[in-house]
Amino acid sequence: MNKILEVKHLTKHFKEFTAVEDVNFYVEEGGFFSILGPSGCGKTTLLRMISGFIEATEGEILIEGKPMRGIPPEERPVNIVFQSLALFPMMNVYENVAFGLRRKKLDKTEIDTRVREMLARVGLEGFEKKKVTELSGGQRQRVAIARSLVMKPSILLLDEPLGALDRKLREHMKVELKLLQKEIGTTFIYITHDQSEALVMSDRVAVMNKGRFEQIDTPKNLYKNPKTAFVAGFVGESNRFELSGRQGDTIRTTSGWELERPGLDFDPDVLFIRPEAILINPDPQMEAIDRFDATIKTILFDGANTKLSAVLGGGEELLVSLPQNARYDSLSEGDAVTIGIHYDDLKCYREV
Repeated sequence: MNKILEVKHLTKHFKEFTAVEDVNFYVEEGGFFSILGPSGCGKTTLLRMISGFIEATEGEILIEGKPMRGIPPEERPVNIVFQSLALFPMMNVYENVAFGLRRKKLDKTEIDTRVREMLARVGLEGFEKKKVTELSGGQRQRVAIARSLVMKPSILLLDEPLGALDRKLREHMKVELKLLQKEIGTTFIYITHDQSEALVMSDRVAVMNKGRFEQIDTPKNLYKNPKTAFVAGFVGESNRFELSGRQGDTIRTTSGWELERPGLDFDPDVLFIRPEAILINPDPQMEAIDRFDATIKTILFDGANTKLSAVLGGGEELLVSLPQNARYDSLSEGDAVTIGIHYDDLKCYREV
């Protein structure tokens, strides 16, 4: 395993405010590493420290094993793509991509070869003379990435690069970026507040909250086994309930709903249940599940992602994801159903 980036005990203070606090992580060469968190959690500050635009208050950044303290941005083997893209509107596609190479005063033949090769790799062959103002949002995105990658950085930093695109184009670009990174092999470090982007594209994801990392994991483990209440609530969709106490294997919500949760060795404060973990009219032979009577309040049809809202006898409301199965086609608002929840799907946490 070759660690292309190592961050050790990184901290950044702005007078009285701590933007990043004691962050530690590494990124493997050729990996796609995402930093996921809400606005204001410190993601961009962290990225700017890696790129050299901000100096850390404490801690160490090593790129390819070399300490970066005091090394200016232009001398670091990284490049950055911002949400605004920062393309030059007065230049055509070729000139935008060639800009950095010309500033390095490379030979014209080498510049031409590298620019044309990179445009071909990002699917923009034949667009050399187009003005960037004539391109679609996705095409401009690829020009910005090509302009960065043509400089052959060891690491490409991407700061919410899809944030300005419409939803359909964002979905398309997520796939394109993942495929492009895999083909080119450059290490990507991706900043986003959009969990879907992080989970779809990344090898590993760090969830950031209030300047600290709450969990670093694979997308699957992050979703299936969140380690903190923040991660459970921020990553994916969940039903959340405040808890008032525990008696043996029984936990109780503040509304009085009681559920069995064997194996807890602490008194939790909050409970999360994924909508897809909730069963409608489960097989009576199934074991290790709690069953509750409920009434369907609303059915939310969204093509491949149908959900319903079910109300329990005590007034608790649950969002339930329905499998795309003919078995559930006959369900209607007002129907009485049985809700089933497996013990292991009750995720309990202490809130810090």
